[in-house]
Amino acid sequence: MAGFLRGKQAGMQNDLSAAILPGLFAPDDQARFGINSQIGALAYDPIQSLLAVGTNESPFGSGQIYVFGQKRVQQTFKLPRRASVKTLQFCADRLISLDSKNEVIIWDLQFGKMLASYAPPGVVTSLVTDPMLDWALIGMQNGEVIAYDLDRQGLAALRLPNFWRERNPRSRFMAVVSMQLHPRDIGQLLIGYTEGAVIYSFKQNKPIRHFQYELPAGAPGGYPDPASAENARKPRLVQVLWHPTGTFIMTAHDDESLVFWDPKDGRVVMARTLADTHVDKPGTHSKSFGNTPGTLALKDSFARIAWCCKSNPDDTGLLIAGGAPDTSRQKGLTFLELGVTPVYATSTWQMLTDHFEGKSRHLLPTPPGAEVVDFCLLPRASPHFAGAQDPIAILALLNSGELLTMSFPSGHPISPTNQLPPSLAFVHPFITSITVSAVDRGRWLGMTENRQQGPQLLRGGVESIKPLRRYEARNVVSMAHGDGTIRIWDAGHGDELENSASLQVDIARALDRYDEQIIITSMSMASVTGELCVGVSTGEVIIYRWGGNRLYGREATAPTETQRGAITDISARSEPSLKEGLQPFSLYDMAQGPISIVKLSDVGFVGVGSENGVFSLIDLRGPAVIFTATASELTKQDKRSSFMKKPSSQKSPRPEWPVAIEFGVMTVEGDNYSSILCFVGTSMGKVATFKILPQQNGGYTAQHAGTAELSDKVVSISPIVSDTGKPAVATGATVAALRTGQQTHGSLVVVTESEVRIFKPATAKGAHKTWDSMFCYSAAVTEFELHGFALVGIFGDGSTRAYSIPALKEIGNSKLEMLDKTRLPSTIVTQSGDIFGWTGPSEVAMLNVWGTGQPLPMSHDKLFNPQALIPPRPTISNLQWISGTQYVSPTDLDLLIGGPDRPPSKRMMEAAAAEDRQARLGSPGSSRAPGTQSTEGWGEYMTRQLNERTEKLNIVGDSMDKAQENSQGWADDVSKFVSKQKRNVVLGGITGKWF
Repeated sequence: MAGFLRGKQAGMQNDLSAAILPGLFAPDDQARFGINSQIGALAYDPIQSLLAVGTNESPFGSGQIYVFGQKRVQQTFKLPRRASVKTLQFCADRLISLDSKNEVIIWDLQFGKMLASYAPPGVVTSLVTDPMLDWALIGMQNGEVIAYDLDRQGLAALRLPNFWRERNPRSRFMAVVSMQLHPRDIGQLLIGYTEGAVIYSFKQNKPIRHFQYELPAGAPGGYPDPASAENARKPRLVQVLWHPTGTFIMTAHDDESLVFWDPKDGRVVMARTLADTHVDKPGTHSKSFGNTPGTLALKDSFARIAWCCKSNPDDTGLLIAGGAPDTSRQKGLTFLELGVTPVYATSTWQMLTDHFEGKSRHLLPTPPGAEVVDFCLLPRASPHFAGAQDPIAILALLNSGELLTMSFPSGHPISPTNQLPPSLAFVHPFITSITVSAVDRGRWLGMTENRQQGPQLLRGGVESIKPLRRYEARNVVSMAHGDGTIRIWDAGHGDELENSASLQVDIARALDRYDEQIIITSMSMASVTGELCVGVSTGEVIIYRWGGNRLYGREATAPTETQRGAITDISARSEPSLKEGLQPFSLYDMAQGPISIVKLSDVGFVGVGSENGVFSLIDLRGPAVIFTATASELTKQDKRSSFMKKPSSQKSPRPEWPVAIEFGVMTVEGDNYSSILCFVGTSMGKVATFKILPQQNGGYTAQHAGTAELSDKVVSISPIVSDTGKPAVATGATVAALRTGQQTHGSLVVVTESEVRIFKPATAKGAHKTWDSMFCYSAAVTEFELHGFALVGIFGDGSTRAYSIPALKEIGNSKLEMLDKTRLPSTIVTQSGDIFGWTGPSEVAMLNVWGTGQPLPMSHDKLFNPQALIPPRPTISNLQWISGTQYVSPTDLDLLIGGPDRPPSKRMMEAAAAEDRQARLGSPGSSRAPGTQSTEGWGEYMTRQLNERTEKLNIVGDSMDKAQENSQGWADDVSKFVSKQKRNVVLGGITGKWF
């Protein structure tokens, strides 16, 4: 009976929800967008062109691992227990992770699952893998190094003791802090302990060199305080690095000094900081001073250091996070360019020392107040040289948890638009708000921007086959970022994406303000035209239109001046790099406080509301402001209103401002014609209706038709056709039909925080229902295909509910446990029944209420490409091999670590085949005859190596003898030629004089 009465009160004869049964309201968990927690680890594989991101444990859940490829390719790996991801490393077809519970986990990239896990008995402090090895070397807090077999998924027999404790038995706490394999000779491992470093030789099974940095009294070291230089001291080690060719090693210390060593004799080549050199020499003066005279500046700790090289491994430089004075106004990464390394065999010691003075030093800046805590290099092709050969870009992790992509080595910011997936754009930088617009499919397919852009950073993976499109309208998400940019992309409906590209607009450029923070408060995109309207906290509204850029490739010659309260053409503020896309069209400086709401219609009208309570209506045909009113004028009492509440007797009314705007075409109560209507809802529950009427001069004007009064803040306004439930929106077709006198009998479904009303505009009483002891934060009239329409809302108890129209009877109720209860007011409900809600600070869940209660599906995207082969590992040179450097191949190292009883793995057999190919080409890397298995012992191996070197030396000797003989013959020929010429000259003079 209550439903029947509400239908009569609303003036609706049909039950629009008759075919929707309670069991049909079962939300499906469809997708996740964003990152669930703060990022803690990064890794990049240049062979597969994949990026891995690990997150930390938080109140929103355990840490996770995201692996991203091209476009929307993505796989998510969940840790078996709650922990934070500390380290990520790609190793061929595997991804190795180390978490805060000291568990090493092997993930299979080919099948997207966990293969094995190992928890060592102790605290893991360092992890080293190599794409050519089946081993993970694990450094422990007690100073030991153990080896884990990635192929056999078990612990190997190799266990290296604490070599530094053997050198200094009195040391108490000697943890492994850093390790790195030799970039060319895989048989050497550089181990960094707290007090010093050791080079361990697998072939000799012992440490062959020790390095300890000790500052004598009077040497400044990395500390700028002269008082600290009075005594001798030993700074603690924090990281060790090999030179890309293995010619030198570097140790970084906690006093922010960098020490370069000669690994052959263990001498210090250079000790320096970022600004000072020879800091290990007594009497050296530091250049690190504070901002005021007589003060000193402390330095930031080293976060990460990479020894980079170009395609030529001898041309190197250091990329350093940290180590700069903390008084520096500009933070960022420091790139110390060293240049081409001198030839060690022919260079003097002074030349080697001068090399580490550096050619140049420049800063790769970060945003103000942000510091780099970690970074990941993105090499062009090679995974070797510790992933630092010829990098094209840097992905930096800031202390705020945000990401920053920069070109290398210039440090220019790289926009993540169409370079990184939208999920990473959630933290690049953080987003402040999102909106979802139902954009027509045909319009969205044509919205592919043409922008100058570098090569794609992620090219790996293949997207899985998804169902064909379910709706003609696409769920287009607009994300407002903290740096004043907006990125727009299609979230889909769990179906195939025909246009997965993203769009970008720069609000700071449109406002011509770069020196202040831009806070975007409201966004709206038109469904059919694709126009975009953006409101900001400083009171401006920017309108974008799709089109070409007449200033493509160049800047405007003259600045554009704006006027308060007027509309300005800002097309000259377009981005020079954007040839075609969303271009700035007009700017409306409302100058009435922060913009609270904007709404862009498909028929050329824009509604704007500000927090000062002012509402403006803009006609884009001019463009011109055709109506402006204050909140007090919007909410005037209407004599025809029969349900208006008694006016309040308070002397100082609460402030009121527009919070919801919608456009529609329908007949206002009492009229015999339909018209374009604009509905404005306020923060106090008022709903004002305006008629937009044409004028004889071709323009339009707005007329206030009435105001309805509800309770509490308006959440949503949904104009619908009373007979069918279809949206009564203002489109080109419905507006064109007004000329023929066609009438649309519609109703408004208005939801506030405490009630819902269905009534005819502008002031009819209609049907009414209050919510039971809870607030409604978001709502919309949704369509369930082939069944009907229902009102779906998000409520304060963390549930979603559906109500019939017009009876407002509850159809279904479901808890949304995955959503963050503190951010329920930011949840969005779309007309297709999709819910976009925050699950954490930077992650959004997409659900569809008209489902079957399915959980979040697993991704079936393919990550691993078996056709992408890893290039052979760099080896020692011929000269090094002839001079006595014993070469150890990856298969030899497998034998050393795994023992003779370990069956050959798939990697070993492939490596053996590769070595056979090298042997056919005459490479020095081969250590056995082609096509044979190595069964010789180490004594036989050493004998064969010595014989081969002797043979090589004999060949070289023969070549030198032949060269000497050739040189002597050439010298004899020259002597004969000179003698003949002299004789001819003498004879020629005599014959010319006498004959």
